[in-house]
Amino acid sequence: MSGQNNSQPPVAWRYSGDQMKRWRTKADVSREKLASAANYSPATIESMERGVRRPTSRVLDVADDLCGAQGMLSAAKEFLNRERFPARAQDFMEREKEATSLWTYENSLVPGLLQTKGYARALIDNRIPPLDEETVEERVTARVERQSILTARKPPVGLSFVLYEAVLRAPQVDAGQLHRLLEAAALRNVVLQVLPFERAIPAALLGSMVLLETRDHERFAFMEGQFASELSADPGVVSRVTERLSMIRTQALGPEESVRFIERMVGSRE
Repeated sequence: MSGQNNSQPPVAWRYSGDQMKRWRTKADVSREKLASAANYSPATIESMERGVRRPTSRVLDVADDLCGAQGMLSAAKEFLNRERFPARAQDFMEREKEATSLWTYENSLVPGLLQTKGYARALIDNRIPPLDEETVEERVTARVERQSILTARKPPVGLSFVLYEAVLRAPQVDAGQLHRLLEAAALRNVVLQVLPFERAIPAALLGSMVLLETRDHERFAFMEGQFASELSADPGVVSRVTERLSMIRTQALGPEESVRFIERMVGSRE
């Protein structure tokens, strides 16, 4: 069982920033020169070197060229790509890449795999405390790239989503987002269900849950909170999440009825 929080910058940020500073010093390249070449402010370069801010692909490539690092700095990009996701979700994202099936229940937000770009941006851009624009763009792009799991995998990944009615009633959910849900529901490997307010059971009010199985038949449960999240392979935890998800699915509308429910909502918003 594991939990993660955001209290410290990721190690990859600190190590990559330290290496960038060491190579820059060795090559006698000033912080101002690197900042000018990479189109950043010197203060931003300093924050990257201290590991407070994630070194971007652009600054690593520019630093690599200016400092004659022969690819040593650019190589860090592979390890920093994980950091496009919040620290608390990175382990889950790695497991998601190996998934053969995903069961998802959401009681507050549209799942990332079903979000439109506009909806994703609205959520990420309004984070408190706010993120810088570059990080917002990277996280929106990363979220959209994750959605390849819907159609690009062979064999297809089995995907089951149950959305509490409150998710659909949120002000950020416009007609475009509802259409996106209907498009996903039409895919052969996707089952989408709606849990109406009047059918909610106590387990449905406790928060979102994901059950994931990998190609090696490993099973994981993921519960995401505002400040910490948990990815667990503990059989007891997986069993409890499985039971709760199964109970919620039995209370939700069937797939066809759920589609009609969403279609009626689209009609009322257009």
